[in-house]
Formats: sequence, structure tokens, C-alpha cells
Amino acid sequence: MDARSEVREFLTSRRARITPEQAGLRTYGGTRRVPGLRREEVALLAGVSVDYYTRLERGNLAGVSETVLEALARALQLDDAERAHLFDLARATQTVPRVRRRPAPQRVRPSVQRMLDAMTGAPAFVRNGRMDIVAANRLGLALYSEMFADPRRPANTARFVFLDPRAPAFYLDWDKVASDSVAILRSEAGRDPYDRGLSDLVGELSTQSELFRTRWAAHNVRHHDTGTKRFHHPVVGDLTLTYENMTLVGDSGLTMFAYTAEAGSRSEEALNLLASWTATLEPDEETIDADHAQQH
Repeated sequence: MDARSEVREFLTSRRARITPEQAGLRTYGGTRRVPGLRREEVALLAGVSVDYYTRLERGNLAGVSETVLEALARALQLDDAERAHLFDLARATQTVPRVRRRPAPQRVRPSVQRMLDAMTGAPAFVRNGRMDIVAANRLGLALYSEMFADPRRPANTARFVFLDPRAPAFYLDWDKVASDSVAILRSEAGRDPYDRGLSDLVGELSTQSELFRTRWAAHNVRHHDTGTKRFHHPVVGDLTLTYENMTLVGDSGLTMFAYTAEAGSRSEEALNLLASWTATLEPDEETIDADHAQQH
């Protein structure tokens, strides 16, 4: 993943999706050779010269100001996640490339694991930007038992979604989950394009999944802060759960996710049943082995 190429492809893809009408520009008929805005139209909307915008779209963001980036974000009608991605890409292009090293194993602090374990009524886990699951509570492991059935560690949500045949049955909205997973990885690539672990994961998924390659080429990004997911669990059936996340300020790059069900709902009953089932498991059946969690 080259930062300049990422900038070029991201800006090109955002420009292509906006019509002149959507941008409030008048057109005078004739055949247009581009699906969206022309470079000169983006330059006009952003208040910069065509030559300057052309330089930016070629991936040269050296010395670009926040004012210009904000103007580009408005011209291209970027949402919050896309705007953040643009700023991340700008920082990456102005940073001296470093040697790609495999990241050191990530582990949560004992206090974080205690917090997870205290959440007995809500499935919860901690994930890094590559979507590796680095810690979970008992109910979290039970909810994602299909993913943890694969002995490879760390368990990775994106790998499960695209490469495990059980995933489409597990996620009732698999197509949305797949698109969101790629968008989350794309956002992470903007924040750290020199993460070898992420590059290796993207390479693996691109090689083995055409569906991943297609979505990756779209350059879509998104935040993953809150929402609803629907599951079909092999033990308790269908669940509709709401998730929230919390960035672990003391653990760079790690985020905690917790799921809850609506009070009195069928999903709450299923979640309680899942908790009861989890209580019957042997300890070695429902833990992430800390000594092996970071091995591939």
C-alpha cells in the first residue's frame, strides 16, 4: 500500500461518484468523458487552480494546508469518515516511509481483561485496527464461537467474513458486514500504510477472495462506532444486537466492543440462553489462549 497511490485512487473514486447536478454545477449538454466531476470542476468547487488540484490528485500532498484539505472535503462531499481518511492520507504522504515491520504482539492489560470478565450479561471483546480479536469475555467468545472454531490466532473478523464458509450463514446481513469490514481496513490503511501485518492481511484476502478485491478497489471507508448486527448462532438461533465501542486510551490502537439486546426481546432471551450454555463449557473451550493468541 503506497500512500501516494492511495491518495490518487481515493480522490479519483470520490470525484467519479458526484455528478455536476449533485455539486450544484450547470451543464450545457454534450457527451462527458468522465462518470462524475471533471478535475477542473473539483478545482472550481475547492477554490484552487486546476494545476494545483491535478498535483494533489496525483498523490502529491506535500505542504498542503488543512484549509485546502477542508475545501477538498466540501467539494467532494466527503462524510466524516472520508474526511478523516483524507487527512490521514495527507499525513502519511508527508511522513518519511519507514521499514515495514511485523507489529509486536498485542495484549490487553490485566485491568482491561477484568473489565471484560465483569461484563457477564453482554458479549464483549477487544479488537485492533486490523480486526484481530485480542481479548474477549466468555459471552463474547460464545457469540463468535463460529469464528473461534478456526484454530488460527489471532482470530480475525475480516478473514472469517471472507474466507470462512460459515460466515454467510452466521451473519444474516453478510453483504453489509463484508462491505463494512473492507471499509474499516481501508480506514486503517490510511492511518498506517506501513503496517506490515495489515499489508499481509490485505494481500491474503485479495489473493483468496474476489469479493474482497472488488470491495477493496472501491476505496470506501467508514467509522465503526455504533450500530446493529443480526446473527444466526448455531446454538440459540437468531439474535439482533446493538453494539457500542470504546477506544482504550491507554492501549494504542485497541477498541472494546460490547453487544446488548433490547429488553424483553426474543434476542434477550437468546442471549440469556447463550450465557447459560457458556456456563456449561470447560475453561479451555471458551478462552483465548494468551500464549498463542498472536501466533499465525
